[in-house]
Amino acid sequence: MTLAQLRYFCTAARLHSITQAADSLFVTQPTISIAIRDLEKEFGIPLFAHKSGRLQMTEEGALFYEKASAILAMCDELRAEYSVMAAHKSRVRIGIPPLLSTVFFPDLLTAFHKEYPDIWLELQEFGSVRACTLVADEVLDAALVNMEMPDIEKYKTLTLLTEPLYFAVMKGHPLEHNTSLSLKDLDGQSLILYNQDSVQNQILQTRFDAQNIYPRIILKSSQIPTIINFLRSGSCGCFLYKDILPLLPEVIGIPLEPSVETKAGLVWKRGRYMSKGLETFISFCKEYYGDSHP
Repeated sequence: MTLAQLRYFCTAARLHSITQAADSLFVTQPTISIAIRDLEKEFGIPLFAHKSGRLQMTEEGALFYEKASAILAMCDELRAEYSVMAAHKSRVRIGIPPLLSTVFFPDLLTAFHKEYPDIWLELQEFGSVRACTLVADEVLDAALVNMEMPDIEKYKTLTLLTEPLYFAVMKGHPLEHNTSLSLKDLDGQSLILYNQDSVQNQILQTRFDAQNIYPRIILKSSQIPTIINFLRSGSCGCFLYKDILPLLPEVIGIPLEPSVETKAGLVWKRGRYMSKGLETFISFCKEYYGDSHP
């Protein structure tokens, strides 16, 4: 007995016709007839009786039809269920911080989709702190985060790159002509910092506190358009990654001395089953950035 034989039998029984069953299943009439004959031979029962030109099930055939239909329905359900599961396995949910993703993710995503068009990367914007929590809760499969995150050793990690921060202002700002700045130079200055769930924000605040630096924090945001609108006043500044600055020609970037750098990388949950999609994405990131960290 095969599933194909059961499907041929059930279709013929439902349509009361071998001819119509063959047309419906795109097979020949002898294929249907042979399948029914083989089932009758295997189980030693007549499945059909011909009455008035219509194919009618025998009593044994009706009982066989009931069980065969249940088997086919179960197989269809199993196939559908695991098809959905396979589709979900090809989806990788990644948390990305707004500022880091502006520079580092577009080109990476373009290259990844070109090589792996069947793997769907679903991106969601979160600061590093929130993103790590969602990875731990398995809401996200992985996240791009600041690698100076507290408790980052709880996660599997892959450091991808190191990026320096610059102090960014517009023309007209009192510090626009400086070739470099120390954090001390920002004492009393009007600043925009990142959102509260940003690790970079916490690192900067810690350094300010350690050196008794008291800037005037006028806004906390990780949205580039919002930050730029505030910078246009010429009275405030913010911290931006060096590689963002070429995308913002009106913004003046001033290096910090000593340098304040961010290590960015991927985190994912320890001990969790890693889907093929996530495994492929992590391997691709290693090759793309030319780095390899355990």
